[in-house]
Amino acid sequence: MKLKPIELNGRVRLRDRDAQPPRGVPADEELKARTDRLVERLDELQSALFAEHERALLVVFQARDAGGKDGVIRKVFGPLNSSGVSVASFNAPTEDELDHDYLWRIHAAAPRRGTIGIFNRSHYEDVLVVRVNELVPPKVWKKRFEQINQFERMLAESGTTIVKFFLHVSREEQKQRFLERLDDPTKNWKFNPGDLEARNRWDEYDQAYAEAISRCSTPWAPWYVVPADSKKVRDYLVARVVVDTLRRMKPRFPAPDPELLAWRDKIV
Repeated sequence: MKLKPIELNGRVRLRDRDAQPPRGVPADEELKARTDRLVERLDELQSALFAEHERALLVVFQARDAGGKDGVIRKVFGPLNSSGVSVASFNAPTEDELDHDYLWRIHAAAPRRGTIGIFNRSHYEDVLVVRVNELVPPKVWKKRFEQINQFERMLAESGTTIVKFFLHVSREEQKQRFLERLDDPTKNWKFNPGDLEARNRWDEYDQAYAEAISRCSTPWAPWYVVPADSKKVRDYLVARVVVDTLRRMKPRFPAPDPELLAWRDKIV
């Protein structure tokens, strides 16, 4: 059970049945145990990345409302050392942000060397929400696919490895999560009636997500579509891709400094 990145300009399937767990998923307890082991390995790799302090990892999450971004961030990255992890959330741009180009606020939040940066929503809102809600004309947002590709390429060539996830939930699963939010006093505050407007434009968002993923899944910043109706499956698949990505990066702890080792004899 392993995700494959979407090919550049490849076909993207966002049907409801594609949100279901893939075949061969182990039982819940085994799945949880595997995820826990991956998170332990992720913690080790993040420590080496932090100590090495030469490169960064950027993890981008996009999803429909109630798609599970907060949940997967909490489960997979919550146990890590907070000194080496940052989370940036991108809501509607402020007046100041609107006075700059749409990537200005994104670049400012890119992760520092030695850290894992997580985007809860991202620059892709500017080819999704602005497209569906007609906030800018097509001649504007259509140029942004290539602009985003080149922006991400610049980050990659500057030492930031990028991996992007679309958490794909079905229409029925989203409905159930909305109802849970309304019924649960600890989650009621998360329900936003405005989310129903996006739900009513489901097919339009399907087209927008599919084109953004297809046109911006590059070798230097691949997209993964995560079947996310099952939270445990979602967490496992994301954790596995992130761990595999860091393994390929091969972060290393710095070699011992002889001058520092000389202090051993001075510790009393």
